[in-house]
Amino acid sequence: MQGYDAMYIDGAWRPAAATSSIEVHNPADEQLIGSVPAGGAKDVDAAVAAARAALPGWAATPPAERAAALDALRAVLDARRDAVAATVTAELGAPIGFSVPVHAGMPVLVAGSYARLAASHDFLEEVGNSRIHHVPIGVVGAITPWNYPLHQIVAKVAPALAAGCTIVVKPAENTPLVAQLFADAVHEAGLPAGVFNLVTGWGPEAGEALATHEGVDLVSFTGSSAVGSRIGAAAGRAIKPVALELGGKSANVVLPSADLTRAVKVGVANVMANSGQTCSAWTRLLVDAARYDEAVEIAARAVAKYVPGDPREETTRIGPVVSAAQRARVDDYLVGALEEGAQAVAGGPGEPDGTERGHWVRPTVLAEVTESMTVAQEEIFGPVLTVLRYEDTDDAVRIANGTVYGLAGAVWAAEEDEAVAFARRLQTGQVDINGGRFNPLAPFGGYKRSGIGRELGRHGLAEYLQTQSLQF
Repeated sequence: MQGYDAMYIDGAWRPAAATSSIEVHNPADEQLIGSVPAGGAKDVDAAVAAARAALPGWAATPPAERAAALDALRAVLDARRDAVAATVTAELGAPIGFSVPVHAGMPVLVAGSYARLAASHDFLEEVGNSRIHHVPIGVVGAITPWNYPLHQIVAKVAPALAAGCTIVVKPAENTPLVAQLFADAVHEAGLPAGVFNLVTGWGPEAGEALATHEGVDLVSFTGSSAVGSRIGAAAGRAIKPVALELGGKSANVVLPSADLTRAVKVGVANVMANSGQTCSAWTRLLVDAARYDEAVEIAARAVAKYVPGDPREETTRIGPVVSAAQRARVDDYLVGALEEGAQAVAGGPGEPDGTERGHWVRPTVLAEVTESMTVAQEEIFGPVLTVLRYEDTDDAVRIANGTVYGLAGAVWAAEEDEAVAFARRLQTGQVDINGGRFNPLAPFGGYKRSGIGRELGRHGLAEYLQTQSLQF
């Protein structure tokens, strides 16, 4: 059993005001692996009070010292990679071969990037006869999702602390154990009391209390567009800024000149990663009509290699989805897709063979999908690839832009200039060109209902800064 029966508030583990708890189960076998307190408004009040008390001192701390504190946190996270990866694999179900480099490795990378940025960023600029100060926005309320539980915490905490803000984090109910490991890492790194605070609890209680708290100056939320809309509405009533990283339905567009086999195989790997539970996954594969059948065959063969297995095994390529509710959600989408006329050329509804316990989904490729189908418009959040055909590049642009989302995407072409010209027509926040590598310094965020604001790099830092100009 893992977990603490306390909250990390004001630099210490303190008993929760709430007496109930949240059980955490392993999605691979449904075994109970831990529990955390189900905090509520009183716990949030205490955490926000601690953050407000710590704000003046931390905001006044020189950027170089804030950078050193972040680098110390990075070092602790680096030393704890194995424990982080094992915990995420246990509570999320991600294969250990994915958890080590991504769930444990990416937060180290991001924390280090903000340590360097805090030391190098110009928090003061001169414009004409004005001196412009970039100052911390204040106390941040951060509500994080379950699919990348530590990365999303670090992607909010690191820029907030680099900016001089203090923060209260409410992690997702499904994956709170790694958040507690992070609080321990903060403590070991020696950050001042109250700078970081952790409150576990259910969204409607602890999350709502944090999002609407009058002592919070900025709400940063990652999750569904529906919840983000409610948070945005509440913040609007209080005239309070929000940073929202929400859903996606990203297109992977293979132009006629592209290497079809490579584009499809990389696209399949992108969708299957983390059991498809990635907001930026390229879940719509767009291929020209002349090569559509070939692309479907390549995708079906590629997906067949993703055999569900024990997430603790190094050779496992895909694990379960996070919960029974998520499994049912994905299955409902698959059943509906077949009813609308799509064809499952790999996978389909139902659980994989040999999975008597756990929340398993069959890795699936859906062909003959049209742009109006539900699975082509809504975020499924599971290992499901939809393949759509287009007639020409204008048609491909129209289909790619034809959803309410605009978070990420990919474009493939023989010549980089051709891919870039196409990508510039897409209404989406981030586009990978011919399999471009992840860049922790590049801004991440969406158009339309995919959110407001950006994470990572200097653009992510800007979300936590306010400007004040002095005229001379």
